[in-house]
Amino acid sequence: MAQTLAHVALVVRDYDEAIGFFTGKLGFDLVDDTYQPEQDKRWVVVRPAGSSGSSILLARASDDHQSRYIGDQAGGRVFLFLRTDDFWRDYEAYLSRGVEFVREPKEADYGIVAVFRDLYGNLWDLIQFTDGRP
Repeated sequence: MAQTLAHVALVVRDYDEAIGFFTGKLGFDLVDDTYQPEQDKRWVVVRPAGSSGSSILLARASDDHQSRYIGDQAGGRVFLFLRTDDFWRDYEAYLSRGVEFVREPKEADYGIVAVFRDLYGNLWDLIQFTDGRP
């Protein structure tokens, strides 16, 4: 049996502001943006440039209950891990685009990592593994 993780849903306030952050600040590719009139929502998918693996489904909150979780989908823990092949290139690029880092770069046994916030406050690791981890 072969399985892969296709998408991770990220609850957002607004499709266009989320697309702007992910494509403008993080340099992600916009893979799909299709209006679904029967549900009055959009199917919006982004993924890191050059990646062919998992992607993020930007899912606009549709009620007050979902809205409460915007920016806190992991209860304050790091939620997503963005692996890079050149930590310092991406770290400097993100800083220049105004991405907020909440933990400075740190070298560890497994690689180099820093923590940043997305536009809603979810925490991400920017990480370059140096120990051969997938």
